[in-house]
Amino acid sequence: MQILITGGTGFIGRRLVAKLLSKGHRLTVLSRQDAKEVRRLLTSEVKPVKSLSAVNPSVAFDAVINLAGEGVMDERWTPARKRQLLDSRVTLTSELVDLIERMENRPACLISGSAIGYYGGRDDDVRLDESSGTGNDFSAGLCIRWEQAAQRAESLGLRVCQIRTGVVLHPEGGALHEMVPPFRLGIGGPFGSGKQVMSWIHMDDMVNALLFLLESETAQGAYNATAPGAVSNKVFAKTLAATLNRPAFLPMPAVVLKLMLGESSEMLLKGQNVYPEHLLAEGFQFEYPDLKTALSQLITD
Repeated sequence: MQILITGGTGFIGRRLVAKLLSKGHRLTVLSRQDAKEVRRLLTSEVKPVKSLSAVNPSVAFDAVINLAGEGVMDERWTPARKRQLLDSRVTLTSELVDLIERMENRPACLISGSAIGYYGGRDDDVRLDESSGTGNDFSAGLCIRWEQAAQRAESLGLRVCQIRTGVVLHPEGGALHEMVPPFRLGIGGPFGSGKQVMSWIHMDDMVNALLFLLESETAQGAYNATAPGAVSNKVFAKTLAATLNRPAFLPMPAVVLKLMLGESSEMLLKGQNVYPEHLLAEGFQFEYPDLKTALSQLITD
C-alpha cells in the first residue's frame, strides 16, 4: 500500500513505520523536522513532507494513519499548552481531512489516534468499553474533538477507525521509561492511593492493533487499544518492582504530584478500567494480555 502517516517519528510511529516497511508498504511521513532528520530517525526508504500543503492531491494513497500530537504529559497544562495540545490534534486532523477531500483518488481508510482519556479520569473501577460514556475533564474534551475531526472523513467515503490508546509500554519512551529508573534504585511505588486503574498495552500489541485495523476491510468506529488485563496502579507498581527484583514501598503522595504537575496530575491520580471489546470481538489476538508477561519481555534487570 501507499500510506500517508502523521506522527511517524513519534514514540509509537517509529515502531509502526518499521513494521509497515518490513511488510513492503510505501510511506510518506508528515513531520515538521527536516527531511534529513526524518530519514535519520527512520530510514531513507520513507518520503518526508514538512506540511500537508506539500502533499500533492493527485497522488493516490491507499490509507492514511494519523498519530500526530504533542505529548500530553510533557509540560504543565497552562492555557497556552492546552492550545498546543488541541492544535496538534484537532486542528491538524481537521486539516488532514480537508486534504483528503481535495484528493483526486481518496484513500480507503483513515486510522486516527485518540486516547482512553476520552472516558475521563475516574475514581471507580467500572469496566469501560467503546460504548461507554465520555468524561467531562480536559483530556476527555480533547479526545472528543479529536475524534469528531477525524469522523468527518466518513462522509467522504472512507472507513474511519478511532484508536483509543492506553498507557503504551516500551522501555525507550512513555510511562515505563520514566518509571524504571526510580524502581531500579528501590525508591519506586504507586501514585497517591494506588487504587486508580491503569489500562496499559505492550508496544508490540499497539503496533499490531494498528496493522490489524489497516488490513481489515470492515473495521470502523472506535477501538480501545488496551490489553484485556488492566490493573490498579498499586498492582502495576508491585509487578514492575518484582520484575526488577526491587521493593516498591515509597508511594508518591497525591499532594506532591499536584504541586509538581498541576491539573495534569489527575491523569496519574485517576484512571480508567478500559477493555478492548471491539478488537477482541473482531478476532485480534494479544501477544501480551497480562502485565507480568509484558514487563518480563520488556525489561531485563
